[in-house]
Parts: sequence; C-alpha cells; structure tokens
Amino acid sequence: MASKRKSESAPAGEPLGKKPAAKKAKTPAKVAESTIFKLSDNGPVTIQIVAGSYDRVLHGVTATLKTRSTPPATKSKSKDAAAQTATATFADTFLFNAHNSAIRCLALSPPSVPTPGQSQKVLLATGSTDERINIYNLSAHPPSARAATDQQLLSSLAPRPILENPKNRELGTLLHHSSNITRLVFPNRSKLLSASEDSTVAVTRARDWQLLHTFKCPIPKVFGRPSGDTAALGGQPSGVNDFAVHPSNKIMISVSKGERCMRLWNLETGKKSRVLNFGREVLGECGEGRHSTGEARRIVWGSVDGAQDEFAVGFERDVLVYGMDCLPKCRIMGEVKTKIHEMRYVDTDEEESLFAVSTEDGRVLFFSTAEGDLDAPAEGKTLPTAKLVAQLGGTEGGVSGRIKDFTVLPVEDEAGKRSFFIVTAGSDGQIRVWQLGAGELSAAGKTARQVGKLLGSYGTQNRITCVTAFIMIPRAVGAEESEYEFDDESEDDAEDSDDE
Repeated sequence: MASKRKSESAPAGEPLGKKPAAKKAKTPAKVAESTIFKLSDNGPVTIQIVAGSYDRVLHGVTATLKTRSTPPATKSKSKDAAAQTATATFADTFLFNAHNSAIRCLALSPPSVPTPGQSQKVLLATGSTDERINIYNLSAHPPSARAATDQQLLSSLAPRPILENPKNRELGTLLHHSSNITRLVFPNRSKLLSASEDSTVAVTRARDWQLLHTFKCPIPKVFGRPSGDTAALGGQPSGVNDFAVHPSNKIMISVSKGERCMRLWNLETGKKSRVLNFGREVLGECGEGRHSTGEARRIVWGSVDGAQDEFAVGFERDVLVYGMDCLPKCRIMGEVKTKIHEMRYVDTDEEESLFAVSTEDGRVLFFSTAEGDLDAPAEGKTLPTAKLVAQLGGTEGGVSGRIKDFTVLPVEDEAGKRSFFIVTAGSDGQIRVWQLGAGELSAAGKTARQVGKLLGSYGTQNRITCVTAFIMIPRAVGAEESEYEFDDESEDDAEDSDDE
C-alpha cells in the first residue's frame, strides 16, 4: 500500500473515480426471518429496555405487552392493521450507578447460540465521558413466574414493580481509550467496536476482551475557532463522532470532529481506504455554512428498493444520503427545520426501507429515499429531497421534549404481517413504547400522516441520553440460567487471528 492517500471531494454530479472502493461491498442482507420476533395469539411480549443518563445511572426496565391477532370486529376494516396490544406494564430489572460521569452510548450484542438445557445471554456495553467501557451480561429471557412471585413483597414496598434478575451482572471494564467514548457497536457476537474522542476506533474480541486492532484517525490541524466548538484554548476539536460498519463487515466509514470529510476503512486489512471530502456547495445546502463546523455527527448504512445500498450522513439539522457511487443522492429534512439527534433505516417489508430520524421537537420522522419518491430540489438548491411519509410523537402524540434516541423492534404476527414496537427516550426522563403497523408507513399518500399508538410510558427521573432494547426470548422448557456463555462462539472467532 502506498504511504499517502489521496483525499477526494464528493460534489453533486461529479464521479469520484473509476473504481470506488465502496462498490466492492456486498448487498446488505435484509432483516433475517429468524431475527424478527413472531407474535402468538394472546401471548405476552416482554421488551428489555436499557437507558443511560446524564446522571451516570443505567436503567434496566422491562415492558410487558399483551398481544393478540386482529379481532374479528376490525378485521374487515383494515387488512394492514397492526396486532392489537394492551397497555404496557413496566418493571425495574436493574439499576446501576454505572459510571463516574454521563453515559454517552450503549450497544447490545446478538443473543448467544441456543444450547439445549441452557438459557441465552446478551452482552451490553456502555460508554461514558469517564473514558471507560463497562460490559454487562443480561439474560435474554423474561423473568420466570417463580421470580415474579418471590419479589411481590419487594415490589409492594417500592413505588414501582421490581423484577430483578440476579444473572444481570457486570463483567468488567475496558480501558482501551484515553478520552470520552462516543459510539459502541457489536457487528456480531464476537467483536465490539468502540470510538472515542482520542481519535481512535478500537476492535475488541468479546471472547476474552483482547484488543485486536486500533484504527487511528488523524487529528485535524488548527485553522481557526469555528463557532460553538468546546476545545481547549489553543487546541482543535478532535475525536471520532460516529462510525458505521457495512453489513458485509468489510467496510467501515467514520466521521470526526473538526473535519469536513468522511473516511473509509478496509476492515479486512485494517487500513484506511479512502477520504471523501464534503463539497462546499453540498454543505451549504445542508445548513453548514461558512461559520459552521461542517463536521458530520452521525452516519448509518442502509438499503432502498430491495437491493440498492446507500449510506446517510447526519449533520446538526440535515442528513445527506449517498449512493454506493459515493455521490450525494438527496437531502432528508427538506422544509423541516429542527435539530436532529438519532437516525436509522427501518425495513417495512422484504423490498422497501424507510429512513427514520428523531428530532428536537419530539418526533420520529419517516422518509422515503427511493428514486421515485424524491421531490424536486427547492429554489436555489441542487439536491432533491426525500419524501416525508409519516411522523410519530410530537405535540399531536403528547411529546413536547426532544427525543435523544430511539430503537425500532420489528415483529410479525402468525399471518406474516409486520409491525413495529418503537422505544423512544429523551431528556424529560420518559421512556415511551409505541406500536405501529408496516401498512401505516406506506409511501403512497401525498401528505405525511400521524402514526403509531402509545402503549405506555415510564418515568426514570433522570435525563436520558441513550436507549436500546431487545425483545426477550421465551424461555425454552427445561432451560436453566447458566454462567457466562460467550466462551464458545461461532465461526466468527476463527477469523480472530487474521484480524490481529
């Protein structure tokens, strides 16, 4: 490999080169059938919710939902109606004083491999401004009926129900970084990727928590004091804001503070692959003017129209979508003027995906980035805008504060109809659980619709910064709680020696 890398700009309408590295990526797999929770008639659904806060507290909460198929009275009215659900009931499962300062990010691993006679586990990683990454072991199953009975007395003395599981415990702390942790991701069961304001992305093996590799991002040179920066006097803002791993686990893109570019990394070789600069015109259309930092804050991979890969780069008030040719495809926010916080792609079915973003004004907005749904550029603009399909929450949904983070959990009923449980949380301390059907997210309508049904809310009394969740797996007959079960992993560990 050459010692010098060429920085390339990505203005609209100009190709980046004959052989973009990103084109070699495989088409990302859609949500696997086995990963979508199957609803059963009158069967309860238990969601394990984990929330971090500015106040250093890590909340573990279960939301129990009672579901059933569409009742006969409404079956003829809407064939796309989501499964009917009773009001959610919440219970505390754990409450940890996890860090010495604010918790910034969370990550959940896939469940451990099912083993006859044993329960399954999920790994939880928490990152904070105290430079530490804490690792926890969580049970993937709802609390047993016996445990609920044993804790009835404890719940009667507390202001809220308690369903504590002694198997939810801390495993240890990782000290791989020297500054604030900004992002954590489990791309699979065997690896944890972590980003920090020390301008590195670390790859850690989950089997023994060995540091396998560190991607070192350059620290930008001091060229001025952009408005709003918090760097020390004489210093320059530095650190990785976010990164995204392609579903093929071969490519990673990172965005950093103080840089008007994104960096592509080859995960197979551990080397930098490419640097793509944001064009001045493109930044101007996204609201990043001359006196703004111009740095991207979020990045996420996705797909649209069933097979076409794309990735979205989030700024303070807008999102820019790129195709796999690394050319800007469209803007997201359009005429919506509000600050954005978190974003992700949502697969509405096997062939379509929508882009979801949470906002400062308490909404989760759903956009279609399909070619046929793009609106013409506004006056004075060159990039088309994505179509706003639906919104959840906001003042119409009873939410006035910002939504800092959200998680989308797809489910299917026995007839194969897909719906979603959406967990939202913000600085008001409220965790809200919503439900909406995939049919509500159709892009066929001309105007955006208010969607979703609020199933319940839970007050944590802390200012929430991040939230994640998973649907708990029904306990197999005869399965018993066991100790840490990530010792014997799948074939992913066979590649560990190649990564070092």
